[in-house]
Amino acid sequence: MSTAAALHEATLKDPVLVAATLGTGLMAGLYLAFDVAVMPALARREDERFVAAMRRANDALDDNAAFGTLFLGVFMATGVAARRLARADRSDAARQARAAAVLYGLSVVVTICANLPLNRRLRTAPGTSAAALAAARKAYERPWRRANAVRTAACLGALALLGDTARRWAAVRTR
Repeated sequence: MSTAAALHEATLKDPVLVAATLGTGLMAGLYLAFDVAVMPALARREDERFVAAMRRANDALDDNAAFGTLFLGVFMATGVAARRLARADRSDAARQARAAAVLYGLSVVVTICANLPLNRRLRTAPGTSAAALAAARKAYERPWRRANAVRTAACLGALALLGDTARRWAAVRTR
């Protein structure tokens, strides 16, 4: 079965699992884009531009209801998908979906406990002098990048588990 056919079949049989998988992919893609493009590009900028760009990016995401809905909705959809798979007597698939929920949950915890507090501190960092901006950047950049790498890895792991679960579930359901 092709990937497109498996996705179509999985969507018909379990749209919640597919929504969890696609949402996890979107979140993993966002985090990965920061890891491989945004942060390396900003690393080459002077402190004032770095701080200003990160403040704008953080403000845009913080004020975006669609982002918040996706961020938390993916976690809920993954849990619901695991429960639905368990009720359908697909214990292996349910275990994979539960593991994906744990991994995605890790990304939520890292975001709430590390990234968001760092974002708030950067937003409220005092001063506009070169020294103040350098201090704000130093306190922010490395810890934020480390935390983002953890949530990227967690989301990619969850995506792999959910994608495999959806593919296997579609194949089983079409036999």
